[in-house]
Amino acid sequence: MCTLEKRGNIYVLTLTGEDEHRLNPTLIGAIRSALSRIRSDPTSHSSSALVTTSQGKFFSNGYDLAWARSSPPRIRQMSSELRALVSDLLSLPMPTIAAVCGHASAAGLILALSHDYVLMRKDRGFLYMSEMNIGLKIPAWFMAVINSKIGDPRVRREMVLKASKITAKQGVEKGILDAACESAEETVKQATELASELAGKGWNGKVYIDNRLVLVKELFDTIGSDETTDDVNGVLSKI
Repeated sequence: MCTLEKRGNIYVLTLTGEDEHRLNPTLIGAIRSALSRIRSDPTSHSSSALVTTSQGKFFSNGYDLAWARSSPPRIRQMSSELRALVSDLLSLPMPTIAAVCGHASAAGLILALSHDYVLMRKDRGFLYMSEMNIGLKIPAWFMAVINSKIGDPRVRREMVLKASKITAKQGVEKGILDAACESAEETVKQATELASELAGKGWNGKVYIDNRLVLVKELFDTIGSDETTDDVNGVLSKI
């Protein structure tokens, strides 16, 4: 599922394996458990940073819709647990960096954007909100994540209403990404270097949380619910 490694004052969380890293309660639970271990580390509240990355061709291909299809309550469960994971990231007392080493689609892209910084390899992969193409309504809280991280409304329109597949180079040009890197290895390397630079500031973790939550207040206020799960039978009929 995932591993957590501490390199000096940098935590590296890696989604392991060659699969699509579909977000179901098992994977989400593993990631949340790793974040809980970071939070419980008494040395993690200052001079630390987190890098989240993945193995294989996907960072994450979104929700595990095949798992959810068998039972209506599973839609609500996946949404609830992903929202809890995003809340965990937003309240982590340190800078967070997503090193996207493959495709990041739908909920998988939301996971990446829930980090403070996003770097991506430019030799493979794309950013993709697939809801238009698979016939699903995008949740308001997904849009709150997108709104908090992408300033240009034309880019948001292209991502959501055209379901454009955006490369790393385009992602930097459109203000979605902080950097496009030459390879997966270089992406993790640059993300770790950024993490080390930020951790070296020695900021107080509690103050970092407070300022992050001011920055993304609308997002934090929105992730408490997901209106698209109110009609779970309608959702399931489309997947």
